[in-house]
Amino acid sequence: MLVVGAILVAAIVLFVTEWLPIDVTAIAVMVALMVLEPWTEISVSEGISGFSSPATITVLAMLILSAGISQTGLVQTLGRRISRFSGESLTRQLAATISVVGPVSGFINNTPVVAILVPVISDVAHKGKTSPSKLLIPLSYASQFGGMLTLIGTSTNILASNTAARLSETYPELHPFSFFEFTTLGVIVLVTGSVYLVTVGHRLLPERIPPEEDYVEEYEMEDYLSEVIVEEASSIVGQTVEEIIDPEMFDAHILQLIRDGERFSDPLGAKEIRPGDMLLIRASRETLQRLAVADDLTIRSSIDTASDIESPQTLQSILEVVIPVRSTLVGETLDSSTFRERYDANVLALRSRGEVFRDRLEGLRIRAGDTLLIQADSGSIDRLAQNRDFILAQEAPEPGYRTEKIPHAIAIMVGVVGFVAVPWAAVGESLASVTGLPQFLLLAGFQQDILVTALAGVVAMVVAGVLKPNELYSSVDWNVIFLLAGVIPLGIALEQTGAATLLGTGVAAAANVFPVIVVLWLFYIATGLVTEVISNNASVVLMIPVAAAAATTIGASPFSFVLAVTFAASTSFLGPIGYQTNLFVYGPGGYKFTDYFRIGAPLQLLLSVVTVAGIALIWGV
Repeated sequence: MLVVGAILVAAIVLFVTEWLPIDVTAIAVMVALMVLEPWTEISVSEGISGFSSPATITVLAMLILSAGISQTGLVQTLGRRISRFSGESLTRQLAATISVVGPVSGFINNTPVVAILVPVISDVAHKGKTSPSKLLIPLSYASQFGGMLTLIGTSTNILASNTAARLSETYPELHPFSFFEFTTLGVIVLVTGSVYLVTVGHRLLPERIPPEEDYVEEYEMEDYLSEVIVEEASSIVGQTVEEIIDPEMFDAHILQLIRDGERFSDPLGAKEIRPGDMLLIRASRETLQRLAVADDLTIRSSIDTASDIESPQTLQSILEVVIPVRSTLVGETLDSSTFRERYDANVLALRSRGEVFRDRLEGLRIRAGDTLLIQADSGSIDRLAQNRDFILAQEAPEPGYRTEKIPHAIAIMVGVVGFVAVPWAAVGESLASVTGLPQFLLLAGFQQDILVTALAGVVAMVVAGVLKPNELYSSVDWNVIFLLAGVIPLGIALEQTGAATLLGTGVAAAANVFPVIVVLWLFYIATGLVTEVISNNASVVLMIPVAAAAATTIGASPFSFVLAVTFAASTSFLGPIGYQTNLFVYGPGGYKFTDYFRIGAPLQLLLSVVTVAGIALIWGV
């Protein structure tokens, strides 16, 4: 038990500090449990059971199904209708955003839904003369409300269901969740959270990005973008663009070359410099002055707006891209990733954890949730839009959705849900009694597990042409899969060694002081706080065994405690780290860490009371 406790503490430290990526930490935990089998009681087969767990396979299949829906452009189409409805009213913009993302997130994994809608909602904000800061955190939070409508809304729900099923041998009252097990409570949470965001929440959010501010102004790039003229006597005349700036001496990049009124952008490296050429350079004032003196250049003017850089001639645009958790750029630098060469794009600035960097960008290590301000042409932007390493903060022009496949995708999702959610046995019995035909009793055979229908849906997506076979593997967030596979054995170890029972008994001591419903509330709050520092999936695996043990010790309902943990882990509002969707909107909204706490703390307290009260009324304590 002590060894499992030590592994648990080490895992939490690694999750919090992110010394290793969280999926790598999870695999390290799995390996440690197997290597120390005499003390952890985790055999090799149990150690790798996370890879074959129904929860892991179901989440994998649901990620692919969500990608199929995304490829049709269905979510984008719904999102664009927000603009038509909302106009310039903030209340209508919020209501429209929530009404789209909430229900959709109940049936499509909410992480890709938010990734798809970030550029759509940003566009709605700019057209409606509203700060994107007022809409993007509500977008993320509403997706979390919606994720609690059904079993498949989040990977956390699926993992919690699988954990409850595994624990049912020890706690007979537990059982896997049915598809609409907690939909009633989910609707209450969605409505309560939505009312809060529309009436109170948006007032707590500052306008970090003014409604009509230009990117150059937003990132305060005026002192970092300038035009210079090459004089007749300049030492760089006759050299190529790639030769004229020594990166060891000058932190500067040439973005454009203007000659005889014509603008040239990447690839610029081979172009020869002539007298009278004008160069658009990204560099600080100090660096620019040194460069001008060294190479006999005349500083003409600074760039004040993005329109001074964006050129119809070269199809150049400035835009933001967000780095998601799954990106291969996480942990890399612009230099080590050869960003400029790989993506034909210039990085002008980087926003990380609320701080903007404009100097020495090449050596900065990229983190999940960072936002890059880039300059690129239309072809490069299209390629970035199709690349899973990035989330564009504004819509790419006509990305080529398979809109003709929308009916097929909807039919497949209806089938995936229908064969699980409809009580076929009861329907068959009713029809048999009404018609007198016993053949209807065979309908009971239609009842299927979500794992089976989700995998069948994946096959149907490929057969129907909604997804191409080679898109299956790129549709999966493999870091999520490895995280699930790694933490599931830790939950088993907590149960088998008695560590969960010991922790649960300790927590149950609170029942000597507080009523059972208060203990239930404390578990909700504790899970919410744990989720803020480690992943939501890890918090479910760790907290559910403890919650079930505590509930049994005090004579309460283990199922009610499991539900409280599930809801708390799936709704993370206090910071940008606890939930992927919060990270997605961090940069595009220009938020600071404290913005999440300002709007999220009252919401977390409100929903803790509403959720716990709902559980007590519906399932009892």
